[in-house]
Amino acid sequence: MTISRIEPFILHVPVTGSSISDSTHTLSHWGVVGCRIHTREGLVGTGFTGTHADIAGDRLIARCIATSLTDLLIGEDERDVTRLWQKVARHPPLQWIGRAGIAHLALGAVDVALWDLKAQAAGLPLWKLLGGATSEQLTAYNTDIGWLSLSDEDLVAGARRAVEEEGFRGIKVKVGSADIGRDIARLTAVRRAVGDRVTIATDANGRWDLPTCLRFTRAARDLDLLWFEEPLWYDDVEGHVRLCAEGGVPVALGEQLYTAEAFFDFIRRGAMHYVQPDVARLAGITEYIRVAEAAHAARLPVVAHAGDMGQVHVHLSFWHPATTSFEYIPWIRTCFEEPVTVTNGDVMRPERPGAGTAIRPQAFEIHAKSLD
Repeated sequence: MTISRIEPFILHVPVTGSSISDSTHTLSHWGVVGCRIHTREGLVGTGFTGTHADIAGDRLIARCIATSLTDLLIGEDERDVTRLWQKVARHPPLQWIGRAGIAHLALGAVDVALWDLKAQAAGLPLWKLLGGATSEQLTAYNTDIGWLSLSDEDLVAGARRAVEEEGFRGIKVKVGSADIGRDIARLTAVRRAVGDRVTIATDANGRWDLPTCLRFTRAARDLDLLWFEEPLWYDDVEGHVRLCAEGGVPVALGEQLYTAEAFFDFIRRGAMHYVQPDVARLAGITEYIRVAEAAHAARLPVVAHAGDMGQVHVHLSFWHPATTSFEYIPWIRTCFEEPVTVTNGDVMRPERPGAGTAIRPQAFEIHAKSLD
């Protein structure tokens, strides 16, 4: 089978309501930036990365796919995924400018599309192509109810609805306010609303320094938090080491780490408890697998960050034995032929051949942006 054409695309899909905010970001749309890889035999594979829907940046990613990456891939056998990842990632001109950032995100979209093609050619969903599901049940936690921009009343109401009406047994609440007392009060109200049997994770999106994080974990010691996600600046290994040792709340991170080596350093130093790789940041599935295997070797749980809003990660999560749960954010699910679906708090296992990335034609009609 032979790659004949690579077709970049950009979609901007509205988030819940008109806008959401955490401690660091404010968004009105989620960017779905990637490509469709066509083969001479008629198969089409789709891959994408997740962005903040900044059109200038999204066009840079799409242009990188259209120019720098396409010439390296036309005429290749798309089933040689590992070799092609190595060819692109270690291509000297790209390696010089792209060991993280735009070229890395572009490679991630291409790699996902190649895995999608490989699974389609085999007639299997990706999780089965990789070796089969290691769990019959995958529990979801709802992040979309916990934004820092929500009023206290809306936060509590959303948490109640997720648990009592939708069956979620886990939720995540954003923290990172200028006054940690506000975050503690909000978490206390949520804990009272959902009871003791629901897990509550928190996420500061890299906002605080180490002393503030330690104050927060001391103040939160009676709330039984599942984890404290991205508490510090993303590359601060030593700060995370100290917080893991002194904070008393498990630390989760990974969405801002772009290489397997970065994860290896955090794991080796004891700087994380929950490992959160993301195909959208890690240049695709190929590198994600390396990270998940390293976490498993260290006996650390893997919980994918939902940068691709779960479409690929649901396959990887059912397949990999270190995975313990699944992040649910439904912003872009209506774009897909087989969207991520949660029923009574559990993720439904996808069954269509491929990586779950096939986009409905209507999504392009509604959400597509110009590449120029």
